[in-house]
Amino acid sequence: MILKRVVVTGIGALTPIGNNVAEYWENLLKGKSGASHITYFDTEKFKTKFACELKGYVPTEHFTTKELSKLDRSAQYALISTDEALADTRLDMEKVDRNRVGVVFGTGIGGLTSSEEAVQQFMLQDRTPRFSPYHLLRVLANTVSGSIALRHGFTGPNYVTTSACASSANAIADASYAIAIDKADIMVTGGTESAIIELAVGGFNAMRALSTRNDDPAHASRPFDKDRDGFVMGEGAATLILESLDHALARNAHIYAEVLGVGMSADTFNIVAPDPDGRAAQQAMISVLRSAQLKPQDVDYINTHGTSTPLGDISECHAIEKVFGDHAAKMAINSTKSMTGHLLGASPAVESVAILCSMRDNLVHPTINLDHLDAQIPSNWNFIPGEAISRKVDVVVSNSFGFGGHNVSLLYKRYQE
Repeated sequence: MILKRVVVTGIGALTPIGNNVAEYWENLLKGKSGASHITYFDTEKFKTKFACELKGYVPTEHFTTKELSKLDRSAQYALISTDEALADTRLDMEKVDRNRVGVVFGTGIGGLTSSEEAVQQFMLQDRTPRFSPYHLLRVLANTVSGSIALRHGFTGPNYVTTSACASSANAIADASYAIAIDKADIMVTGGTESAIIELAVGGFNAMRALSTRNDDPAHASRPFDKDRDGFVMGEGAATLILESLDHALARNAHIYAEVLGVGMSADTFNIVAPDPDGRAAQQAMISVLRSAQLKPQDVDYINTHGTSTPLGDISECHAIEKVFGDHAAKMAINSTKSMTGHLLGASPAVESVAILCSMRDNLVHPTINLDHLDAQIPSNWNFIPGEAISRKVDVVVSNSFGFGGHNVSLLYKRYQE
């Protein structure tokens, strides 16, 4: 079987620093933090009182009351970013064979927001079972991909991937596979997350995973900095439209990049902590290079997992050093999470949009809050602290590592005939 080439022809984003791609990219280049004190619930008794919430998002401006009764916030976010991405492709929907369009979306926690709301109401009603008939629809993670397909009449492959913080990376990988083996011409893929709720914040606090810099939220997400103390929760969604190259060329589509490689591995060191030496992360990056048939020195830029956790950042840097050696000092390296926070399962997709904008504009966004590089990290690496840089990047690796040991590296390459 001859595998088809897969390209990206549309992007959409709904993030804590921008409610569309243009706003998101502009604020990434400015180095704007999305972190502020939580408004969704009373944080008085919580160790962490801040997160990267969406700004100015009003559900009723996008959906009817009836639609909202069936949609968890995670599904809402996915639908909004997908509408933007589809518009960006400039597809003539009257001519599209919707049987050849599929949806694979990633989410780590899915409808947990709706689940918490239902349990709270249940307890307030003296445990009287008065549940909405749409309760389970809102909770089920697969409602995300199902809602997108239903909205647009796409009848191709349809499912949700769940692998913690690597969820949407797995979704992008699976979507690319579907096109490569000719199961679809177009795939809608990406990730979504809405987990800034009491259950999630309390749970991550119990794991000591979240930053507790409550007096200075804007500087709390500080990947690779010696004073980092945990990640900052984020929310939102991003969508990529993948298309077979021949289908894209036939309609003269704008091509952002080619999805050239996928690397995966399982970290069996600990269910929540990475191998300190970064062996599994190293394996994922070696795999993605092999998949793309490229060498380490071919890579121009790594968008790191870079969550701002004490263990995770060092483990990833050890892996990068082992894979890229001296070439690591020649690459651009950054962390989008320094500004957006950690969008859990949606992070890989949100970061992929940033990568694609970098390739389009020949600009790479900064890593903010990196004031004092951790002494365990090579001092000659360019994490782009402070301000964005002008740089042409033709080959980019995106790393995503999730609790449970789920590691995925994606490789995007500038399209060439």
